[in-house]
Amino acid sequence: MDIPSDAQAFPAPAKLNLDLRITGRRDDGYHNLESIFCFVGLYDTVCLKPRDDKKIILHNPTEGIPYEQDLAYRAALSLQQHTGSCRGVEIWLEKKIPTGGGLGGGSSDAATVLTVLNQWWQCRLTRQQLIDLAVGLGADVPFFLFGQSAFARGIGEQLVKIEIPKQWYVIVKPSVHVSTAKIFSHGNLTRNSKPSIMPTFQSLQPFRNDMQAVVFQEYPEVWKAYCELSEYGSALMTGSGACIFLSTDSWQEANNIYQQVSQSYEAYCVEGLDVHPLFQMI
Repeated sequence: MDIPSDAQAFPAPAKLNLDLRITGRRDDGYHNLESIFCFVGLYDTVCLKPRDDKKIILHNPTEGIPYEQDLAYRAALSLQQHTGSCRGVEIWLEKKIPTGGGLGGGSSDAATVLTVLNQWWQCRLTRQQLIDLAVGLGADVPFFLFGQSAFARGIGEQLVKIEIPKQWYVIVKPSVHVSTAKIFSHGNLTRNSKPSIMPTFQSLQPFRNDMQAVVFQEYPEVWKAYCELSEYGSALMTGSGACIFLSTDSWQEANNIYQQVSQSYEAYCVEGLDVHPLFQMI
């Protein structure tokens, strides 16, 4: 992929749901959730080049997805339409975050586009205004705009900072793509978890994921990966899957586990991050 030298590169990190509970179904068909989000050191790179016309050009859309449906393109278009900006942008995506894994790669790309273009185009939207705009793009995008470890409510747009101890994570990606829509519409999905009163990292232990049981039922590959990673500790699925992760207190421990599971799976050994790295750049 040829990216011009005058394009600027920006990070788009992956996320994990350390805990995910479904507290009810809404009248609009969506579900109310509670979740602990954290960033991890696995990144897509979003390369951007400003244009003086209104054209938005995505040079390398994800295979099988029309460019106008790609979240990075939709993010730029939504900001342009919302603010009436006459500026444009060219976009290149260097993908390292696996798709369909519950790691939020597309949502992260979109948030990075919104954050950078809000500055480049001098839109002057506040972070909350960007979050409000991003709800229409996807439930994970607001977290990436929030920019720090968070406890989320609603459909993911009600965010407050949460303290998370320093962790390193081993992530495995089974070779299957989980349909989020299929899981949310499943008849056996848990939808009645009790809302938290004063959520903290400690008070929500033991962590769980209310989607996990249904995913295991429908996708035996994910169940198999969970069982194998669980040999090393308390494994959990992130988001609607398919990725399974395990948290550790040291890089050495995480790396030792990674060396074992990476022989059988696409796997990652990554550091937990408190703050989105883009916020240290802009």
